[in-house]
Amino acid sequence: MKIPSADENSKKFFKELVPNDPRVTIRPMFGNVSAFVNGNMFFGLFGNELFIRLPEEDSKEFLKKSGASFMEPMKGRPMKEYVIVPKSWWKQPETIRPWITQSLGWAGQLPAKKPKK
Repeated sequence: MKIPSADENSKKFFKELVPNDPRVTIRPMFGNVSAFVNGNMFFGLFGNELFIRLPEEDSKEFLKKSGASFMEPMKGRPMKEYVIVPKSWWKQPETIRPWITQSLGWAGQLPAKKPKK
């Protein structure tokens, strides 16, 4: 499986959207870059697509938005807690930020992951 890489514009936009929170760390994931809280991924890039992690009820609401979809790193195998941000929202960061904040809040309540040795 070939993993898509993000272009420089997508990486720059991602960095602009990462919440300014001391709990947030940025690290490579899927050959791209993602944001983590307590070791839990909550926001990132997969190729040139932004994704966020949401609980099931919020995912259902989010998926009603035009252009939203489940994240599918492998065709036919969606990651059910992860949704793709509609590309049309990229021109409206103020539309994306509340969802990222919501994702950070939810993921921040999940049990912390221990670093792998």
